[in-house]
Amino acid sequence: MKIPNADRAIIAPEKLRDYLLNPLHRRGGTKAKLLIGLGYRGRDWQRLEDDLRQQHLANDVTAMTQTEYGVRFEIVAPVATPAGQRIVFCSVWQIDQGADVPRLITLYPS
Repeated sequence: MKIPNADRAIIAPEKLRDYLLNPLHRRGGTKAKLLIGLGYRGRDWQRLEDDLRQQHLANDVTAMTQTEYGVRFEIVAPVATPAGQRIVFCSVWQIDQGADVPRLITLYPS
């Protein structure tokens, strides 16, 4: 099963720039260091967005959970990175209560 309305998924630029690609972020710094080592850059955050849309959202959901905030989906799949490596990531998406479009929550190596 694919995430419903994945073609309209919301990937907030600040989630990528200020969290996942910011090595100084208190919680996202470790993820950022890995992603930067794989060729992603904060100033070119659109590359990570494109790769998530094309390489992750095209895959089937590996886990689905109902939370008090909405339905959460996980996709575990490889990503071909700018550095030429393929690494398996888990991306977490949520369709909030009352919404019908998923939004990116986080991404981490699997």
